This record gives sequence, C-alpha cells and structure tokens, in this order.
Amino acid sequence: MPESTGGAALVRALENHGVNTVFGIPGTHNLEVYAALADSPIRAVLPRHEQGAGYAADGYARVSGRPGVCLTTTGPAILNAAAAAAQAWSDSVPVLFISPGMPLGHPGRGTGLLHEVKDQHAALDAVVAYSHRVTAVGEIPQAVAQAFAAMRTGRPRPVHLEIPLDLLDAVGEAPEISPIEPASTRAPSEAVAAAATRLRAAQRPVLVAGGGSRVASDLLRDLAEVLAAPVVTSANGKGTLDEQHPLSVGAGLHQPSIRALLEDADVVVAVGTELAPSDLWDGPIDVDDKLIRIDIDGAAMLTNANPVERLMGDAPAVLGQLLDALGDLDASDEGARHAETARRALRDDVTAEGALWRPLIDALAPLVDERTIIAGDSTMACYYGLLSGLRVRRPAGFLYPTGGGTLGYGLPAAIGASLTEPGLRIIAVLGDGGMMFTLPELATAATLRLPLPVIVVDNGGYGEIAHEMADRGDPVHSVRLGGVDFPAAARALGCHGRTLLSPAELTAAIAEALTADRPTLLHVRAGGDAPQSHE
Repeated sequence: MPESTGGAALVRALENHGVNTVFGIPGTHNLEVYAALADSPIRAVLPRHEQGAGYAADGYARVSGRPGVCLTTTGPAILNAAAAAAQAWSDSVPVLFISPGMPLGHPGRGTGLLHEVKDQHAALDAVVAYSHRVTAVGEIPQAVAQAFAAMRTGRPRPVHLEIPLDLLDAVGEAPEISPIEPASTRAPSEAVAAAATRLRAAQRPVLVAGGGSRVASDLLRDLAEVLAAPVVTSANGKGTLDEQHPLSVGAGLHQPSIRALLEDADVVVAVGTELAPSDLWDGPIDVDDKLIRIDIDGAAMLTNANPVERLMGDAPAVLGQLLDALGDLDASDEGARHAETARRALRDDVTAEGALWRPLIDALAPLVDERTIIAGDSTMACYYGLLSGLRVRRPAGFLYPTGGGTLGYGLPAAIGASLTEPGLRIIAVLGDGGMMFTLPELATAATLRLPLPVIVVDNGGYGEIAHEMADRGDPVHSVRLGGVDFPAAARALGCHGRTLLSPAELTAAIAEALTADRPTLLHVRAGGDAPQSHE
C-alpha cells in the first residue's frame, strides 16, 4: 500500500474517479492539495470567488453528466460556496465540495485559529446530501469513492468532504480504491405492466420531462413517438427532447396553456420531476388520478402529487421497460397535431408574458443548434422570456437555477459548461442585478480565452422585486440600480465589451462573440434597446 500525503491521496483518488477539472481557489490550508495538482493531469481552474467556483462546477456537471468538483480552503471560503451547494441540492446536481477543516485535535470550543468556524461540518451538512469529515490519510480514498457512489446512485445530490488541515500534510498509507459502478435500478414488472395497460388505452397522453430525464433523452423521445404523445418539460428538463421535434411543446409548467394541456390529458407520464412549486408557480395541477410517475427517489414519488402508478427506478431502465411492455403501437398523426396546437397556445402565452424580451428571443433563435447551450440566470429575461420562448436542441441546453433561484449563476455556469467538451457554443444571459453578483468571473473567462457572449439585459435594478412591491401596494424602494458601465468593466477585466444600439444588432453581435478571442459582454436594455449612456 503506497504512502503519500493526504493532499496527494486526495488528488490521486479524484484521478481514479475520472476527474479532469477542479474549480477552486488555493488558500493557506489547502496548499498541499495544490502541490499535488501541479503534477496531476487534472486541470485546476481559478475562479475569482468560491461561489463562482461552485456554480462553475454545477454547470460542468449538468452538461458533462459527471460530478463537478469545487475545492476551497477552510471557513469563509467554503461558506462562500455554500449558496452554490444549496443551489446544486435544489436542482439535483452532483457536485463534490472539498475543503480542509480544523485539525484533528482542535478543541471543540475553538482557539481563534485562522479561518476557524464554530461548526463548518454542520453548516455544510445542512445544505448538501451529507458532509463527511475524514479522520485519517488512509480514509481519504474511501471517502472520495463513497462520495462519488452517493452522487451516482439514486437521485444526484451534492456532497461535502472535509479533510482536517493537518491530515493534508500528514503522510500515511492510502489504498487505491476503484470507482463503484452504479447498478441499473428497474421498476417492479407488475407496476410497468399496469402503466403500459393505461397507456395503451390512452387517447390523450402527455409526457412531462424533468431534469431527471436528461440521462434518458433518446428513450424519452422513443416513448413519445410510440405513444404519439406531446412532451412538455420543466425548466431543468428543457431540451431533453429537441424542441424542434414535432412532439415537443416546450418548457414552462407554469404557463396556462401547459396547465390546460395536462388537465385535458387522460394519462400524464412524469419522468424525473418533482412537479415543484418553483416550476408550477400558481399551485399544483390536479393530475393524481391519471399520473404515472417515474422517479429514482422514493420520497419524490409522493412529493406534490400521488400517482396512480409508481415506477420507481432510474429513468433509462424504466423507460426501456415501458417501451418493451408497450411493444408496437399504431402511432397516428393526432399526437403531432395535438402538440402543434399546444405549441401555438404556448406561443400566445409567451407573447403575453414575454413580449418585452421578444427581441432577445428573436436574436438568439437563429444561433441555437445542437451545439448551443444557454446559461441563464434568475432574471426576468430568462424566466419570462427564454424559458418558454426560445427553443433549444439538446439536453442541458438551458442551464437555469430553478429551485434555489440564485442570482449570479449564469456566468460561472457558462464557464463550467465551456470546459466540458470541444465544439460547444455557450451563451450566458444575466440581468444587471445578477451580473453584479459574479461580475469578477469575467476575469476567469478572459484568462481561459473563452469565446463566450455574456448578454446583460439591463432594466435598471431588481425589476421583479419592484413589481412585487407595487403589487402589494408597498412603496417601491431599494431596488433601483444603475450607474455601472458594464462594457467598460468587461474591458477592464480582459474581455471585449459593447453597448448595442438596437435589437437588430443582437444576432450579429452574438455570432461575432462566439468566434472572438476572448469573452464579449453585450449590454442591452430590457427588450433589446440600448441602455442609457454612461458618459
């Protein structure tokens, strides 16, 4: 059994689990890890803030399908990443957060050691699947293997691994532990047969694809085609079925037209979705008596709805079972006509809800192909505009912080997505408020020389909150921003920066930015008009 420092054992364990990219910032207490990374094939990406590191790891995980890794130092550093950890939890994204902790023999009441936190382990344990503190160098490879097994088995969730800072420099025996391969989880055959019977008799079936369906996009398409069933998606399921497919209605479970489609259906098949309030907005849809639910999470099976048929298992296995049970059905053109009618109704919803963002939708639409990913932020331009108004062509084609609703996600998530595979075209879309949360990550993208368009849609402040204040009859205050010359800030951080004078310039500007030698920030007024001059 080889001996190594704890830091080297950690890096070797990550290598053994196929990690090729780590997002993080070196600090006094994790230097032994970075010493090992210097001799490792793992790429160490340096964001400008630990929250940005966490969001980048999240974007990397969603697009690559592999766990992302965020490495910080102790105390304030890992707490800076806690918002990203909470976001990964809410959207079921596998991210491994790694930090040092206080030394093994550190007094429980503390001594005032640098970066000391009252209970760092408990703080992280409150927002991830679990936080584990190792107690020996030899335990590190096992802890990494267990973390990856947890993230790849069942519902994916983030995990935190805490290594006492003295263990990182300590030398000990560290075994080589190979990854645990997850087993395919199939649903009970009786439940599959009962679901197939319902679907054979269905006249108006509808599929709902959530984020958990992304790993089974081909099988989801096959099921839709066998049933001739329209497909709608949650925000995190957007693009699981190519939105140019004749059976794709689109995304946005909150839209009145999609609610009406589900209420009219005689069978609804929900795959990998919580049917969560953060997707539905206006309360639950009463579909219990016709709902077939496919989910890997037993608790989620009964969350927000109680299905008549429960197919518990991982999406690829269960969809395969269901297709086998259905056999060959006589598909008709009625499903495609049904989907087209629903698409037209959804377009009417988008016109009513997202008219202000139509110039942005129209500008992006000609540029979206199977290689394109939109990294969105929790901004009005995304949840009122792009979510339902822009069609994407691939799973994880729209990265969006649904459950947590955090601001500042879009830019670092775009950076993480850009590092997953060559040939992808990533476009970030943020509001002026959210952009200020992670503005320094422009420097990260510039250092990486990413051809990344970063569109800042400027409405002069926190527009959604201003509307909510007004709707309550409250005084509207503390929500106005302004005074930031975003293009100048981008240039100062090593990027190109432009203010667009009209919506007509957007498509050409984005296309040019996708082939530039560095990121390009494109500053537009909400709706596509030019922001006020900063001169």
